[in-house]
Amino acid sequence: MKSLRTFIALAFGLAVLVGCSTLDTSKAPPVNGKALWVVLPFANNTETPLAASRAEAIAESLLRARGIAKLRQYPASLQQDALFEPGGRKSLEAGLNWARDEGARYALTGSVDEWRYKVGVDGEPAVGITLSIIDVANGEILWSGAGGMSGWSREALAAVAQQLMRRLIRAGLADGEF
Repeated sequence: MKSLRTFIALAFGLAVLVGCSTLDTSKAPPVNGKALWVVLPFANNTETPLAASRAEAIAESLLRARGIAKLRQYPASLQQDALFEPGGRKSLEAGLNWARDEGARYALTGSVDEWRYKVGVDGEPAVGITLSIIDVANGEILWSGAGGMSGWSREALAAVAQQLMRRLIRAGLADGEF
C-alpha cells in the first residue's frame, strides 16, 4: 500500500513538472558541427530590456557545450542601440550578409517572447523562446523550435532560460556530426 502511494506521488510530481514547460520543434536536420557557426541577433518581443542579449549569451554557451567549437557572434555594429531592441528582418538580413562574408555555414537566431517573473506572491520565472538554425548560403531555415517554461518561486530566471534553451538546442542538433 505504501509503495502505491509513493508511485502515485511520484507520478503526480512528474506530471506537475512536465506541465511547467512546452516544446515544439521541427525535425532536426543533419548539420556539421565542425563547420563555422554564427549567433545572429535575437528579436526581443518582450518588455524586458536586453532580454535578447541575455538569450544570445546563453545560446552561445550552450552551442559550445554541445561541441560547436568554431562559433562567432555578430559584430557590435549589428547590435541595436535602443534599450528595448526591436527585432526585425532588417537586422537578420544584415546579420546573414555578415555571416556570408565570414564564410559561415550555419546561423542560430531566434526571438525572446517572454522573459519575466510572474506577478504574484511567488513570482515564478517564465521564459518563452524561439530558435532557428539557418543555412547561411541561401537563408533557408533548416530547423526551428519554440518553447515556454516556468520555474519555481526561488529559481533564477536565467536558470529557467538555460534549461529551456538546452532542450531546444539539443532537439535542433540531434542529428549533427560532432
